[in-house]
Formats: sequence, C-alpha cells, structure tokens
Amino acid sequence: MWKTFYIKPEELAFLYHRGSFQRVLKPGTHRYFGGGWSIELYNLNQPQAQIKNLDLLLRDFRAELEIYLTIVTTEFNEAAILKIGQEWLVMPPNETRSFWRGFILVEIQKFDLDRSLALPSVLVDRLRGVTVNGIKKYQISDTQLGLAFVQNNFAGTLAAGEHCFFNFARQVEVHIMDLTNPLPLFPQSEVLLDRHPDFVTNFCTLVELEAQELGIVRYKGRMVAILPPSTRQLFWQGINIEVVDLSFQAKLTPLQVQELVNGLPEISLVAGTNIYAKNIPASHAGLLFLNEEFQAVLQPGFHAWWKYGRALRVEVTDLRLQSIEVSGQDILSKDKVPLRLNLIAGIRVTDPLQAQVACKNIQDFIYQELQFALRSAVGDRTLDGILEDKGSIDQQIAAYIREKVVGYGVEILSVGVKDIILPGEVKAILSKVVEAEKSAQANVVRRREETAATRSMLNTAKVMEDNPVALRLKELEVLERIAEKIDKIQVNGSLDSILTDLIKIDRAKGT
Repeated sequence: MWKTFYIKPEELAFLYHRGSFQRVLKPGTHRYFGGGWSIELYNLNQPQAQIKNLDLLLRDFRAELEIYLTIVTTEFNEAAILKIGQEWLVMPPNETRSFWRGFILVEIQKFDLDRSLALPSVLVDRLRGVTVNGIKKYQISDTQLGLAFVQNNFAGTLAAGEHCFFNFARQVEVHIMDLTNPLPLFPQSEVLLDRHPDFVTNFCTLVELEAQELGIVRYKGRMVAILPPSTRQLFWQGINIEVVDLSFQAKLTPLQVQELVNGLPEISLVAGTNIYAKNIPASHAGLLFLNEEFQAVLQPGFHAWWKYGRALRVEVTDLRLQSIEVSGQDILSKDKVPLRLNLIAGIRVTDPLQAQVACKNIQDFIYQELQFALRSAVGDRTLDGILEDKGSIDQQIAAYIREKVVGYGVEILSVGVKDIILPGEVKAILSKVVEAEKSAQANVVRRREETAATRSMLNTAKVMEDNPVALRLKELEVLERIAEKIDKIQVNGSLDSILTDLIKIDRAKGT
C-alpha cells in the first residue's frame, strides 16, 4: 500500500516513519510504500520555523537540518538580537530558535550578559523608534542624568541620549534624575555615599550636620531647603549651604525671615513646624525663655528662632499706662452705713522681668491689694468723714499699694475713689438735710441783704435832709423815671409847679 504526500512550492515537510524523523521533503509529490508514514508541514512564508522537538532533532540530525535552517542558540549568559527582514527579535538566554534559509535574510548579534546588559550605541541608533520585547529603553534629556541599577546595585550614570538594556536574567532599573531640581531624591543615597565616592565627587555636594547644627540650602540665591540637625544628605553640585550653629545663632536674621516669608511652600511648611516666631507691638517688651530659663528682653518688632528640640516661649508685657478698676465693692462704714464704691488706679510696668518673675499675674495681685486697701480705708471712717474728706481715702490707699508693689517692677501713678453710691433711704435723708441747710443759709442771706438795703436808704435820707441840691437831683431823677412812662405832657405854669404836681402824682400812686 502506497502513501502519497504533496508538498506545495511554499512549503517544506519533515517525514516521519512511526514517529521517527527520516528526512526533509522539498516541494513536489512524494510516495512511500507501507504504513506508518506521516509528515509535518511548514510554511516557508513564516521566517521562523516552529519545529516540534527541535532540540531532539538537532542532537541527531543537525547537519541535515542546517541545510534548510539557520539555527540560533543562546547560552545561559547570552542574549541575541535578530533582524529578520524589517523585524527585530530578541532571544533570551538558554533558548534555541530556527529560521528557514534562503527565503529571508536573518542578521544575528549575540551579547555576553556577564560583561554588560547595555546595548552598544550603534545598535541603539538602529533600534530608535522600534519596540522590541525583552529590551528596556530610556530617553534622557540634556537636563537629566540617569542612575543605572542592576539587581538594585548601582552600576553607573547615563548621560543625555537614548539607552537600551536587556531585560533578562538580571533586573535593570534606571532612575532618571532632574539636574535642575535642587532637592533631588537619590535612590539608595546611603549606598551611594558609602560605596561610590567617585559619583559623589563628580556630581554631588554632600551636607553633613552635627547635633547642634542646621543647614540652609540655597539654589541660585533662593532658599530651597532647611536641614535639621544630624542630617546627612546629597545635593547636586551648584547649591550653597549655610550652616547655623544653634548653640550661638538660634535667632533668625532679618534676611532669613524674609526668605522664609517669600520661600517655597515646602519651606513655609518647615518654618511653621520648626520655627518659633513672635511679634512684639510698639510700647511693649518681650521676655524670651529657653527651656523655661530667661534669656533676654526683646524690643518691639518681629522675632523668630529655630526650635529643633528646644522649648521657646516669649511673654509680652504692655509698658503703656494701664488702669485697674475695682468696681462694685460693698463696704460698711464705721457707723454701719452700707456703701458701694468704685476705685480706679493707674499703673505702668517699669521692669517687665520683675513683673513677670516676681508675680504670676501682677494685675490680679494689684487688684486684690486695692480691694484690701479700700475696705480698710472706708471701714475706719464714718459716713460724714468719708463724704467730707474723700482725698484722705485716696492718699491712704495710694500709700498702701505703693508699699505693696515694691520689688515687682510696677509703678503706681494714681489712685482714686471714682464713685460712692449710697443706699436709697440714706440718700433721701441726706437730701433732706442738705435741703434744710441750704434753706437756712438762704434765710440768713435774705435777712442780711434786707438789713443792708434799709441801712442804705437811711443814709441816703440823711444826705438829702442836709443838702437841698441832692434832694433836687433826686427829684429830677424821679421826674425822669416818670417821664419815661408818660406819652404826652402839657405844661401849665412854671417848672416848680410842674415838679410839685408830679411829686404829688407820684405820691398819690404810692398811696
């Protein structure tokens, strides 16, 4: 019995008899007698030959197969790049692939992965714009620097340009760093510092701070970072570092304050966390305490300090004239009259440190002492004594309070009772007393004036009795006053008769 096989022009076939390879069949008709014959057809239009059990066939029939196939094999430490026509293919280590001969050109390049995982620049240029499985590409611009790591170990730097790496066997990672960023985040910075000093010397500036130092980082004249004490950090070359010794320079300079105000948001965040700032208004003084220990008296203005593990506190004291009002004090006078008094005192702080250290709250202290002094002064006097001599109360209280505040850094400028409020019934009684006193005084004044008027009239009468001319002048004066009240006068007779008649008229009206 015959077995016939037809092979098309674009095909090749592998002939098997009872599962054993016999030969390669070219295009055409092939006949074999007996049973157990079979073939595997392969399309020559596909450059890569997908042959089953290729490794086994190559072991026994390599010479025959290489007539028709290009065999590419990679070792455990090798990778290969193949250009098949216009396509690129990457072969990983420990792999065998075959390609049909004569139908398409296969270009093969092998690489020792132990020597380098990077592709040569010539091949990188040929692969530009081509995506190939098994190859990682990195594009680095002129303002960037690549840090290559193989299996998380630093392998070197990559300059500007395109770089390709095999992505087999060992993991390759390239961290592309921005050279214009003044605050780079270096991967494995401690490893770079300890094991790669050449990289640090060629590209970086190392900042190492002691326990009492902080660093101010400036880039192109602008503050970009604040480094806390005991910092060890890498920066690109080109930055400026100002090291501040917190033991002697804990206070920020005006320039540093201005830089923080106008700095980056990151700087403002650091400033808000690690800077203690206080604004002292005009006519005030500030007391600076470091770890609860007094340091200095601060003048008006804006002040700021670095904290970093230190407790800072500023107590602001008002140096202006202040008033303390002790109001609504209900006190019994010596004669048991209930009174309500309001007292006011003017004070000024002369030594803010004494006022802060010697007393917890100087105003509360003065307020209480004024209460005691007021009660003592009013309780020792009767109501009449209080109302008659209020100034003595002020003097007594002033003397008492001035003695009490000696050594507290406070000056008492004035003390005075502002209001004395009497109960309603006492006020009514006093009103009646005052009314009676004033009425009596008015009667005395009235009698005194009447007596004086009578005495004056008697003196006038005596003068006119002894002096006719004076009497005549008085008559003329009376005539003038009468004439002012008369619209029309008719004269009959002489002037004497007229005067006589007017005098009679005036006397008649008087009666």
